[in-house]
Amino acid sequence: MKKKPIINNLKELKASGYSTLSIKDELSKNLSELIKSGKPTFPNIYGYENTVIPDLERAILSKHNINFLGLRGQAKTRLARMMVNLLDEWIPIIKGSEINDDPLNPISSHGKNIIAENGDKTQIEWMHKSDRFYEKLATPDVTVSDLIGDVDPIKAASLKLSYADERVIHFGMIPRANRCIFVINELPDLQARIQVSLFSILEEKEIQIRGFKLRIPLDLQFIFTANPEDYTNRGSIVTPLKDRIGSQIITHYPHTLGIAKKITSQESDVKASNIHVPELASDLIEEINFAARKSEFVDFKSGVSARMSITAFENLVSTAKRRMLINGEKESSIRLSDFSGIIPAINGKIELVYEGEEQGADQISFNLINEGVKTIFLKYFPEISKLEKPNEVTPYDGILSWFIENNNELFIGDDFTDSEYRNAIDAMKPLDNLIKKYCKNIDRADHYFIKEVLLWGLSSFKKLSKNRMQDGIEFKDSLGTYLRNLNSD
Repeated sequence: MKKKPIINNLKELKASGYSTLSIKDELSKNLSELIKSGKPTFPNIYGYENTVIPDLERAILSKHNINFLGLRGQAKTRLARMMVNLLDEWIPIIKGSEINDDPLNPISSHGKNIIAENGDKTQIEWMHKSDRFYEKLATPDVTVSDLIGDVDPIKAASLKLSYADERVIHFGMIPRANRCIFVINELPDLQARIQVSLFSILEEKEIQIRGFKLRIPLDLQFIFTANPEDYTNRGSIVTPLKDRIGSQIITHYPHTLGIAKKITSQESDVKASNIHVPELASDLIEEINFAARKSEFVDFKSGVSARMSITAFENLVSTAKRRMLINGEKESSIRLSDFSGIIPAINGKIELVYEGEEQGADQISFNLINEGVKTIFLKYFPEISKLEKPNEVTPYDGILSWFIENNNELFIGDDFTDSEYRNAIDAMKPLDNLIKKYCKNIDRADHYFIKEVLLWGLSSFKKLSKNRMQDGIEFKDSLGTYLRNLNSD
């Protein structure tokens, strides 16, 4: 961070040759220099390099107010906050000004009076760019007074001034954000009459309080965020306001598994060097998210936030950590059975349609994990339906025979020690043959995980019966179990 300038009054400021830029000019100038340098303009924002970021750069260079339109968890607010990095490090303001008056061009009557009384001796303060960001979540209870301001009757009485005098106004958030970035999140949730109050600020740079028109040319960079669902459901953006917003930028979810994994890795708060996370486990976390976005039981209009992958990954590591603490172990590896521990993270991040609500959030979340496993399974093993021909041997016959012989079953407990876990899976010798044949590129440390994927995959294709017990997962021969239950009836 650059040091604060050692300039304390207006005379020194003038002597320094300082010249004022509007905030939009300031953003445009600094962005231009950053683009010329070849440095990333919005670092660590993955998946937007060829879509959202170029649109945002064009909007800033065009000096537009901006609306980010997209589903939840698409980095809309994060991008807005990162625009602070494009501001000058420090700007001067008149000391005691309520609305960050520029010493060289004050706009409030209070600021003008200070300059008139003190001249070149006017004291100035320096405002850091980190303080030039204001954010407001639009809710139905937001008022014009909150955003714009209101007449203060106590101030009017004590100063013996008319209500029409600017000096009796108590300024709201927007005037106090003069020369700053002002973000209104979820704009459609703002009542229409409140949206109307923004018209003159965006276009004529005027504010109106209780019918008194005040010509205060506020210098603001407005950024709005909105969810497409809200345009038709909970609220809407009034057309004249939409017309005054220079650029509307459409955001989106990650298009590829690799980008999704980068985002989760960057954002998750996980510090567990003694827990091995197989690459397949990271892949599965994202595949579950992709499955949720395509599921008929999840409301697609609401979206499935990238936060679901982040919190699910954190829960996954915590599940392994809890097991280690219970067993007194010092290190471990993520298991596929640990994914039962991410169900609460999924439940809190998806909006279900009516049919999904009927089945229950836990069941839908477990089904989404199964869908993700099925996707991973098909990346490594042959699709079962394509192998099923009369009297033809399939690669899976050995595994299925193991379950049929002697009514075998396999139980993997949630809190199994590492040795108990490995012994349970090692008992199934036929698994080794398929892993050797189809998983040559998988690290040996991840073999137990891919063996679980194989079992879960077979259950997803109805070749095995998988039951979620209170303390673990149980696998059985599906046909044999069905026949035995039939005979017992």
